[in-house]
Amino acid sequence: MNSNTVRLLTVLNVVHSKRAISEVDTTTSIKSIKKKKLQTTETTVSQTDVTSLRQEEKVSQDTAPGVASEMDVEVSEGDDQHELHFGATSEFLSSVPNESLQSLEWTQHASTSTLLGGMTELVPTSAPKNVKTTTPVLISRLKGPHEAKKSALAEAQRKIQDEFFALLSSYKDIFLSKTELPILSDLRDAATLHVLNHVMKIRRRILKNNEKVAHEKDVGSQSDIRDQGFTRPSILILLPFRNSALRWLNSMISHMPGMQVENHSRFTSEFSLPSDAIDKLTSAAHGVYPEDHVETFGGNIDDDFRIGLKLTRKSIKIFSEFFKSDIIIASPFGLRRVIEQEKNGDFLSSIEVLVVDQLNVLTMQNWDHLEFVLSHVNRLPKESHDTDFSRIKPWYLDGHASYLRQSILLSPYETPEMRALFNRQFSNVAGKLRLRKSWPPVKVPEGVQQNFVKFDSSNLQTEPDQRFEYFTTQLLPSVLKSAVQSANTVIFVPSYFDFVRVRRYLKELPEMSLAVLFEESSNQDISRARQAFFSGNKSFLLTTERFHFFRRYKLRGIRNIIFYALPEHPQFYTEFLSFPFLDEGVDAADVTCRALFSKYDALRLERIVGTEAVLNLINSP
Repeated sequence: MNSNTVRLLTVLNVVHSKRAISEVDTTTSIKSIKKKKLQTTETTVSQTDVTSLRQEEKVSQDTAPGVASEMDVEVSEGDDQHELHFGATSEFLSSVPNESLQSLEWTQHASTSTLLGGMTELVPTSAPKNVKTTTPVLISRLKGPHEAKKSALAEAQRKIQDEFFALLSSYKDIFLSKTELPILSDLRDAATLHVLNHVMKIRRRILKNNEKVAHEKDVGSQSDIRDQGFTRPSILILLPFRNSALRWLNSMISHMPGMQVENHSRFTSEFSLPSDAIDKLTSAAHGVYPEDHVETFGGNIDDDFRIGLKLTRKSIKIFSEFFKSDIIIASPFGLRRVIEQEKNGDFLSSIEVLVVDQLNVLTMQNWDHLEFVLSHVNRLPKESHDTDFSRIKPWYLDGHASYLRQSILLSPYETPEMRALFNRQFSNVAGKLRLRKSWPPVKVPEGVQQNFVKFDSSNLQTEPDQRFEYFTTQLLPSVLKSAVQSANTVIFVPSYFDFVRVRRYLKELPEMSLAVLFEESSNQDISRARQAFFSGNKSFLLTTERFHFFRRYKLRGIRNIIFYALPEHPQFYTEFLSFPFLDEGVDAADVTCRALFSKYDALRLERIVGTEAVLNLINSP
């Protein structure tokens, strides 16, 4: 037992001792109870509210396909997957010995393909195979709007949404690397439905127990009720930009029509572009800009934000204080600033569902911000925050919340950083699901010869050095010897660290005529570099994946393409091979393409050459 647990248990004992002492003076106790009821309107519920809540839960008893009836919860709430997983005595946590939690080992096996792609399941080896699971139970308030929204979808969309919601409701960790544009909104709707369903079940249970506690105080009895965490927030949603937060909140609101939304106009104003601003991405004709670029960068792309959402029986309050919120929506950068300024991240201590959307965008930002925030999730709090320790679930006090937290990662593709995050930092004892798609080869202009150049790498730690050595001693000298390839050549470097190294080396070569484009280039620098390269004043153009991701310029004057490493975004590969044909009179035979890769580039290579061909290239001599 660590020192933090001992400290919390000590506080718990103090709370119980103070309560016992106060009960000696009956008059004082009655007065304090009455005063407390007046002051804590959020955590107590009147008999009228309870009656209304019960009536509300009986409004809709229609059962959605694959979703159990709400009345089933009233009859046997213990059979709900939410209760099995997050109850005071969690079925999943109790099935794994405590001594095994710190060093969980996982058994991995491939499941049958689903509508969302092939699925790999990871299960703790120490967990028994007979832990009970149930069908998803959707709370009544959400059923009607959900069915109305589904009726407007095509059958294929409904099936995908139902399948994803069922997977989410298992409360296993999920890594879905197939958030393609056609199904993106459907997946987001399923995720927001799951989040709201989780929060409403928590609030309903607490309200009912508040009524029970109030009744027991009246009759002088007391039962052991464990229904809370250290703090109120139970959902954390991490997103890259404000436009993403706007989409997520609008999706939540659509599931609860008729609910009063407090501060909605302020939220819309702060998370949209100014009313007099013109968004060139969303206002342009279809096809002018790539669809994925419009989806990512259309609207407000400020990456410094954090808001709290508080759900009550009749309203959603936006911009609520974190410690009074049920849901926190933030960017990693914005949340890190708060934690560092306050020197306290206790509001993340009781997160039960973590969602990280658009992981591909976060890899183009500062990955360290994400890791910093995740390191503060489910830490034991530094302060009590007026917590009623007598109602905290035991596994919170034991410091085991991270073993039950559900983590949901969403991205259109997978990178080694994402895979490492999923495998190493998440330890859900209910298991983990990784869903991946099979990739077809990307489309490139007909006739362009692609040359994939493999170099040997002994291990992952030395791979960057070996890549640089091969580039400087093998590939680049052969290019400089060719009169054709030593002009109109673009060198594409995905990693910024590799870019700095390559730029320094190229600038020291006396025969190198180089223009540079990277994410920190000013508009003037960009204009000069593009013009110098296009006019032939500069023979080489060095650029980065981050520059292309954020700017998405169409670069003219290219005849030869060198990929120092393959791009994470497979579409970028296609776009660069298409750029030469922006100029008139260019024949496919005039274009050359060389791409460096090692055996550690399997994920990137798969997205470009296709799932079927990648093994042949990786295993080639």
